[in-house]
Amino acid sequence: MLAATDSLPFGVAPRQAQVLAGLDCLARAMPQALILEGGTADERAAMAMWLAARLNCGAGRPPCGVCPICIQIRDFVFKDLLYFDGGLETIKVADMREVRALVGEPPRGAGWRVVILAQAQALTDEAANALLKAMEEPRPGNAFVLLTPQRERLFPTLVSRSFVLTLAWPDASRPLPAGSEDDPWPIIDALYAFWRSGRGWFTGVKGRPSRLTAERVLTELARELAACLAGRTDTPLAGRLSACGEPDVPRRLDLLLAECQEALVAQVNPAVVLDRLATRVYLWLRG
Repeated sequence: MLAATDSLPFGVAPRQAQVLAGLDCLARAMPQALILEGGTADERAAMAMWLAARLNCGAGRPPCGVCPICIQIRDFVFKDLLYFDGGLETIKVADMREVRALVGEPPRGAGWRVVILAQAQALTDEAANALLKAMEEPRPGNAFVLLTPQRERLFPTLVSRSFVLTLAWPDASRPLPAGSEDDPWPIIDALYAFWRSGRGWFTGVKGRPSRLTAERVLTELARELAACLAGRTDTPLAGRLSACGEPDVPRRLDLLLAECQEALVAQVNPAVVLDRLATRVYLWLRG
């Protein structure tokens, strides 16, 4: 069993050590398809790479992080690792058709072939259907790992055929030092006030928000949206969405939050990212 005090290779965050212990147990009877949700995009990617090494490293207590196989996986050159990043571009149907042909064959090595789809919510509809067909026909030793902020962002049929493991969420409500510039709640409160009244957004947010602050704002909104999609109606966001009467707004907000997260990764000014979020959602809720 992996302990929280052990070294965590592949950049796995120490705060995910408890979840990683569960993943270590799961790897002993690896399911054909696994969804990793929660955490941050970087944490999900690190966990997936750790799992690929766990399934292929020949050390007595894998993954060692230093053997040739672990190094090849870390450098994305391992022969039985396929990595698609929907955060860089849309995952296309042609990609999944190639995967479908490949997983009809056994792995090239002695371990597992691992197909990782980061930001899997970027699958086009056609690509998702092709992936479903690939998941129906794999030879033993092939595993699919889908990474997404929330399972609700994937096709329900993909979720129904996968084991889901939830990483520890970034906690936007975690207390911060008094006067911390990274406190997201003044911005979240200003967003809700602006969406309700159409006033006060630019005057209600003092200074320039940091990237960390913006990330914490997006995390809290994503958490509330996930609760809303799961049927909860007792959150501020659920109240705003139900009042607008437009059933497509949650889906559009889901995509917008993903775009905002990707913009922060690409080093777009956090103030610009939050301004776009505020105005776009206000227009949707008003309409």
